[in-house]
Amino acid sequence: MPPETPLLAFDTSAAHCAAALLWRGEIVAQAREEMAKGQAERLMPMIEEMLAGAGLCWRDLGAIAVGVGPGNFTGIRISVAAARGLALGLGVPAVGVTGLEVLAFGASGRSRVALPASRGAIYVQDFEGEVALSLPREVVADDPELWPAETSLALIGDWPEPPDAARHPRITRPDAAARLRAMAHIGARHVAQGASLPAPFYMRAADAAPPRDPPPVILDDPL
Repeated sequence: MPPETPLLAFDTSAAHCAAALLWRGEIVAQAREEMAKGQAERLMPMIEEMLAGAGLCWRDLGAIAVGVGPGNFTGIRISVAAARGLALGLGVPAVGVTGLEVLAFGASGRSRVALPASRGAIYVQDFEGEVALSLPREVVADDPELWPAETSLALIGDWPEPPDAARHPRITRPDAAARLRAMAHIGARHVAQGASLPAPFYMRAADAAPPRDPPPVILDDPL
């Protein structure tokens, strides 16, 4: 990816469509629309409008970064499929960025980041600066192990209120715009490192699965 070409970052892993353009190290355009459904129909027109507003077209893009989760199964599939299709059609690299590494972007020292999961659970991961120290894991909200014993550990992301505010006084909650900017910058880094094509990052199986139809019955040839 030449440094003078823009990188497109987008995400539909939650109840939104969000996109940003990173060009020459700066975010030059952002778009975000809240929506619980309809991302598949809205994503491409929204990106096209954002590109036009920046005086660009699809062929000006040099790379794609996409949010791969954890999050909404359908939303993740929409974005990942769109990113892979754009990469193929435009002949540019595409990379995935997790929502957990987004939260650690720009952090210093030890931190634990958190994203909401379904059924009241929370996804967490520990970092030293922006380097992961652990694999992502799912923890129920009332599990004592959710809250680190080290009071010096910074907490970043979508944390519930701590049971002991005096023990965990420092919680940073990056807003949506900051997370999108971080995704774009991390995406550019992944492209420079030669990361592979994006794939959905699922922490658990889908709550709903397609029905399993019985296999067709093969009749004996009467002849």
